[in-house]
Amino acid sequence: MSTSSKDVEEVIDRATEPVSKQEEILGENEEREEALKDIEKEEGKIEKKEEKEEDALPKLSAADFKIYNSMAEHMNYFHNHFRQTWTLLKTATTNNQRPRNLSLRQFLQTGLSFLSQLELHHGIEEQHIFPVLARKMPEFANGKNAAELLRQHREIHKGMDVMQEYLEKCRDGETELSLRVLGEKMDGFGEVLWKHLDQEVETLGAENMRRYWSREEMKRMPM
Repeated sequence: MSTSSKDVEEVIDRATEPVSKQEEILGENEEREEALKDIEKEEGKIEKKEEKEEDALPKLSAADFKIYNSMAEHMNYFHNHFRQTWTLLKTATTNNQRPRNLSLRQFLQTGLSFLSQLELHHGIEEQHIFPVLARKMPEFANGKNAAELLRQHREIHKGMDVMQEYLEKCRDGETELSLRVLGEKMDGFGEVLWKHLDQEVETLGAENMRRYWSREEMKRMPM
């Protein structure tokens, strides 16, 4: 599997740029705080749906689908960047060769940037997005009996810590980079990461969101 210089440069740019876009999207909605208060007021009136009815719902219009699918689209935008950077790194470990236009330092920084961006992304989700969704959606419940998506975060971060420790040692000259070893570190959480990236977007998809939220509520979501 080959990677063009242009593709590599695009992935590097995304991996090293600040995650200001995530914060911008979060801050775009001035009614976010009001939405939180409104949802809290209705929290006692709405029972969580432990089992969703499988009865077919009326087909969404194109306009309504766009509203209900908006969070999934935003989330997939960020997830695609993570997928691309992961693929660049993993391809190097599989081929036992760094991309030709990346120095060792650049390659290591790409991996470390990937980890820091993913950590910040999860932090934004858990602080600002999941608590709102959890008001009605058990898929985002936290705490002792945390939902699968939250448990996946914890499992992913265990693997991220191992990968980060190794890359930092390579960067600081404490050990020599072995692409085989790096690949093993990535394999430790790759499966759950990719499952999470797909499952989270699917959970935020229009057909699922419409079961819990009104159109007006969707317009005030913090994303």
